[in-house]
Amino acid sequence: MKNNIKKWIYMLGLMGGTMATFSACTNLDETLYDELDQEGYYNNKLETLSAVLRPYTHAQAWATPGRNGWWRLSEYAADQLAWPQKGQHGFDGGNWIRLHHHTWTADEETLNEAWLLAFGGVGYCTNPIENLESREAASMGITEEERLAYIGELKLFRAFHYLRIMDLWGNVPIATETNKTPEPTNPPTNSRQEVFEFIEKEILENVENVPLLSKEMTGRVSRAAGYAMLVELYLNAEVWTGTPRWDDCIAAADKLLTGTAGGQNGTMQLDVNITDAFKPDNHLSKEVIFAIATEFQNSTTQPQWPSEFFYFNHRDINGGGRNGNNGAVVIPGVFSTFADTDLRKKEWMLFGPQMMFSDPTKPVLGSSDEYAGRPVIFVDNIRRNSVAAANGTDPEQLPSNMTTGEGNSGVRFNKYRIGNLAHPSYNSTDWNVYRLTWINFAKAEAIMRRAGGAANADAVELINASKQRSFAQGDRAGNLYTPATLTMDELLAERGREFIFEGYRRQDLIRYGKLHTESWWDHQPSTAIRNLYPIPNRQRVLNPNLEQNEGYN
Repeated sequence: MKNNIKKWIYMLGLMGGTMATFSACTNLDETLYDELDQEGYYNNKLETLSAVLRPYTHAQAWATPGRNGWWRLSEYAADQLAWPQKGQHGFDGGNWIRLHHHTWTADEETLNEAWLLAFGGVGYCTNPIENLESREAASMGITEEERLAYIGELKLFRAFHYLRIMDLWGNVPIATETNKTPEPTNPPTNSRQEVFEFIEKEILENVENVPLLSKEMTGRVSRAAGYAMLVELYLNAEVWTGTPRWDDCIAAADKLLTGTAGGQNGTMQLDVNITDAFKPDNHLSKEVIFAIATEFQNSTTQPQWPSEFFYFNHRDINGGGRNGNNGAVVIPGVFSTFADTDLRKKEWMLFGPQMMFSDPTKPVLGSSDEYAGRPVIFVDNIRRNSVAAANGTDPEQLPSNMTTGEGNSGVRFNKYRIGNLAHPSYNSTDWNVYRLTWINFAKAEAIMRRAGGAANADAVELINASKQRSFAQGDRAGNLYTPATLTMDELLAERGREFIFEGYRRQDLIRYGKLHTESWWDHQPSTAIRNLYPIPNRQRVLNPNLEQNEGYN
């Protein structure tokens, strides 16, 4: 076992019947905001821990790539990633096209599933909170100190769910009690301001009551994760409430930057290499603050994101055992925003000819697309190059949009690695929610916004601390920032390069006022209502107390 939560994931996997009780409680036609079956739990420490940790296994479904959750709604509506139709593949009812062009409606099943998954996670937190609060510690086989720490941890994790829910929908119900009657409750809509205040209160009241981040708390909500949530909350406070909270953002960031909230592997600090936080054994990273953990070696859990990013024959590229749906690609032009000497361009993306992992002298051959049986060469464009080649015409004259892709269209994801089959941590890569680099950028942005957009030496140092890792020693001098070159627009551009694929791009664009005002590739400006998603109409039928967001019906 690599660490404590990996061990408990394994142990929970052994409790198959008990786990089924939980997983059967999410009805895809109804949002059970807080109702879960509690029978068979809390008789001993293992049963109690299984209830405490259940929300973490569920989080992979909604907080990471691979299903209709926060990540897809956050990235495919923004300016870096897309899932275009590639020949006969990837149309998927136009779901990804509508996200890309901001033409979604309140009837999207994509939105409905994301809502159900996120609020299902709220329920997985709320039920054990109530049980832990109503039971004596000794009856559950735990100490009073553990009981209080579990309650604080779950309240922080529930606040994290609401932070993400508020980010997407703004005005949503706050449900903190389980149903006490046979009929489902229909909680009313709370304003975004009220949701913000609820999240802030929950975090502030509980952050000092949970353990410091340590190896044992890897993959769980620790004190460090709580302060990272506050950083995100305050960084976006002006958008979410109308009132900037830059000083509070800086103060929360300092709790992490000074090391007072603990560290996953000793003192929290930036990793030396740009790949350390994304390797199969990234549980050894020093900069990861909170991650969705998996443990493939000793359980059935594995990352779900390969299906989102991997090519049909991806196992030939990386020597692993998993292929994907040939889905997400980098929007044309984004790849070229990385300097050729930027190590992130080579390490985090796949471009050009792909060679066999087992024999690098042989090309990977295409499968199930226009390039079946031919070498796979990923290109920085989305157009029907094979048609131009067959006709002898100029491919630059071809149309390029969300429906004109081919199997090899677009630069591909290579940021996170699952490793090859021989890697001791193969297929157990954790998905990072917060890492220290993100805290550096948040504090730098708060410093600059507080100063009217101007960078000072502190802001520059925070950004350069991470950027210098992205260049060889001899290439750094011309690529690091000064107070004159670190403008607000340049900070947004560098955020895009550093956090590509990590889920924050929509949020960043909204904070900069650019999500609905800018053009990119074939996307044209939309309207300000697109800064929020509509409340799914299926949920409004089930709960008449839900109020629709402005501009939708």
